[in-house]
Amino acid sequence: MFTGLIEEIGLLRRRLPPPKSGLSIESNRVLQGTRIGDSIAVNGVCLTVTNIEGDLFTVDVMPETLRQSNLGRQAPGSRLNLERAMPATGRLDGHLVQGHVDGQGEILSKRQEGNALWVTIAAGPEIVRYLVPRAFIAIDGASLTVARVEARQFAVSLIPHTQAQITLGDQPAGYRVNLEVDVIAKYVERLLQRGAGSGPEGGRLDRGFLTEHGYV
Repeated sequence: MFTGLIEEIGLLRRRLPPPKSGLSIESNRVLQGTRIGDSIAVNGVCLTVTNIEGDLFTVDVMPETLRQSNLGRQAPGSRLNLERAMPATGRLDGHLVQGHVDGQGEILSKRQEGNALWVTIAAGPEIVRYLVPRAFIAIDGASLTVARVEARQFAVSLIPHTQAQITLGDQPAGYRVNLEVDVIAKYVERLLQRGAGSGPEGGRLDRGFLTEHGYV
């Protein structure tokens, strides 16, 4: 489990060719206390560290992961958001991020408003249906607040500190980002679809029950 608070921006140094299909990444902070077998989120994708040499660590990446995320399009020299898995004793300052990409979006536009940078991203209905203004989404692994939602796009607003800590503000229009929606929204949807669970009186968990008790 991750928090979506990016610890460091690493540099992709080498792509390992098939059948290895791995990435060799230069970093510093995320290697502190890291051992082979530990998990690091790379652009929001949970990957296992398979080798450490100095300031480089290597992760294996399956073909399916390359297809479902933007890691397949990263070239040597690319900047990548990195975060170590959260320890059980750590603080959850972001939101619950699994490191499982739900889909990809495309940056449509960027505009400055005062000290804030607005980024508008196109996304399919399989992503947008989970989005709520002022709720969370992970973009390339970074926990960000959804500011606006429309039918096939949404927008986030980045303060200067966030702009400096993640790669999103530097990416051009047309760049494809990894998206992970709030896992709690997915669980609620599944429960509503199945009518699973029960209320205090043994009734089914449905939209009426949630409305009556102030959950929606």
